[in-house]
Formats: sequence, C-alpha cells, structure tokens
Amino acid sequence: MSADRMKRKTYEQRLFPLQAELVKLQEWVKAERRRVVVVFEGRDAAGKGSTIKRVTEYLNPRVARIAALPAPTERERTQWYFQRYIEHLPAAGQIVLFDRSWYNRAGVERVMGFCTQEEHTRFLHQCPIFERLLVEDGILLRKYWFSVSDAEQERRFRARLADPMRQWKLSDMDLESITRWKEYSRAKDEMMIHTHIPEAPWYEVESEDKRRARINMISHLLSTIPYREVVRPPLEIPDRPAPTGYRRPPRVETLIPDVT
Repeated sequence: MSADRMKRKTYEQRLFPLQAELVKLQEWVKAERRRVVVVFEGRDAAGKGSTIKRVTEYLNPRVARIAALPAPTERERTQWYFQRYIEHLPAAGQIVLFDRSWYNRAGVERVMGFCTQEEHTRFLHQCPIFERLLVEDGILLRKYWFSVSDAEQERRFRARLADPMRQWKLSDMDLESITRWKEYSRAKDEMMIHTHIPEAPWYEVESEDKRRARINMISHLLSTIPYREVVRPPLEIPDRPAPTGYRRPPRVETLIPDVT
C-alpha cells in the first residue's frame, strides 16, 4: 500500500460533509423536479460500487436509486439497444445512478465478442445522439470513468478471492479482464473518442486509492450541479392521545427470540 493513500480518519472527516451536501442536492432535485443521471463506468474492481454506496448512503431511495441491469434477455436482445435503459431513466424529482450502463456495448460486449462489429459501430454513432437528446430534454447527465492500474486491479481481485464475504464480486468475466487488459484499453480509448462530447463529457477518476477516489468523485459531482439548500417546513411531533383502555393481545408467538 502506498504511503500517500488517504488515512481513514482524514477520509471520514471529509466524506461526511460531502454526504450532507448530497442530501441538500437530493432535496433540491426533489423540490425543483429536476432529473439527474450519473453513469459509473471503468475497469473491473476500480471502486465503482463502493463509491455508489457512499453516494447513496444517506439519500432517500425513493428519490435516488441505483440501476444495475443484468445481462439482457432474449427478448431484450431483439430491441433497439438503448431501449431497456430508457425505462430506468429518472422522472421529475429523481436521481438515477447507473452501475454500468449502455456503455457495456463499448466495453465488455466489444471485447468479449457479445456484439458484432456492425452493432459496435452503430453504438458509437448513436450514443452521442442519444445522450444529446437526454441533455436537450433537461436531464443532468454526468459520466465518470474509474481508472486503476493492472497491478492494483489484480491485488483487489486476490483480496476478494480470499474473502468469503466478497467472493460474490468475482466472476469468470472479471478474471478474464486480466488477460484482456490491452483489449479493454483499446476499447475504452475508442469509446472516448466517439462519446466524449461537449454536451456529455467524460470525467476520469483516478482510483488507485479508493478513499481518495470517492472524495474526488463526490466533490466533482457536487461542483457541476447548481443546487441550493432547500428550506424544509418545520415539523412538530404531536402529543400522544390519552389512553382509551384498549388492551393488546400478547405477542409470544410472533416475537423473535433474543439471542444476545
């Protein structure tokens, strides 16, 4: 581990105020009926999932939700490629964070041969058009690419393999990315050429240090949206009404046992 990695104490001191600002952003989105889409892409084990967790930790799941789509069904494979992502876009007053997104076609599908050359070329042509339409319609679209070195990626893979609580994060597809590192690099570079557009630019997050990456990404996201603090109406806890004599039945059969 590098000596300049962010210390946990420093990280926690910086993270909580940013999360408080995310709550303010959420309330602004809700009050102003705005729509926010945040795309998280990058190398396997680059820290996308853990960053998403920190972003949503204190947010209302009815306002901010995560879209992490599984592999497409046979029916979805026959649809227009962007179709299944459209239904997950936010309505007014919502934030959607895509844990992987339509950029699967530019990455894993391209490298692993899950799409044809024609489909890949069509994607690179249509994607900027699709995103311009989203922005033109008023959606605040932010795209983040998480970068990590090959050595750090392998270290994280080995740590997951040795941890029974995190082994579910590893798949054959993830491990395949080690042997196809250069292919993924080429695919990413080609994707950037076509989809880094003024209306929806890419922002790269250096994620060799996960804690630093989370702080940098959240800080940047907040800096790109002109939110303001929304004053909520004051709430008062009412007095409980006087007892009426009602006696509740015993809970013996439904009460779970105390194992502490």
